[in-house]
Amino acid sequence: MTFRTWGGARKGAGRKPKGPKAGVPHLQRPALRARFPVHVTVRMLPHVWNLRSRRGFAVIRKAIYAAAQRFAMRLCEFSVQGNHIHLVAEAADRMALGRGMKGLGVRLARGLNSMMNDRSGQVLADRYHAHILRTPTEVKHAVNYVRHNFRKHALERGETLSAAFVDPYSSGSREHGITLPRPHTWPLKTLRPRTFEAPRD
Repeated sequence: MTFRTWGGARKGAGRKPKGPKAGVPHLQRPALRARFPVHVTVRMLPHVWNLRSRRGFAVIRKAIYAAAQRFAMRLCEFSVQGNHIHLVAEAADRMALGRGMKGLGVRLARGLNSMMNDRSGQVLADRYHAHILRTPTEVKHAVNYVRHNFRKHALERGETLSAAFVDPYSSGSREHGITLPRPHTWPLKTLRPRTFEAPRD
């Protein structure tokens, strides 16, 4: 007699990625405590228009402003690149981070689909990637990475930016027009005062 078996690892099994390759593994996220900031990366699907255009950033700016302090999550730093966004966030716990990021994702989808000639459907490539920052050194490095991410990508393309360059599509600038919440965690709240204006249309 031959017994049919079910389950187990097999080729082609599992949830299919939204993009051309697999993204963040669908494992249970580690526990998050309120005293630790988180570096979050959100990537877009290939069809999404350039986020660093004037129209694209207008959508991102409104979405970040609306989601910056909701569901016990705070968005304290950001950097907008052509097809992805870096954030440094604070959240009461893992569930709060998930709810806050879901709210941000909904706003991004609505705004970007509207911008792209009233399309509909997914705009995020896959689950967001979250790295918990457990030490002051990790926090400092993450904030520096986020604020200067455009410079990193420019160097990879062989471009040289002046030492005085400040990315206007990042929280390192005073021109982005987003009101960011004051951080609660140390040393994140010691890195820079918040003096920005509300978003402009």
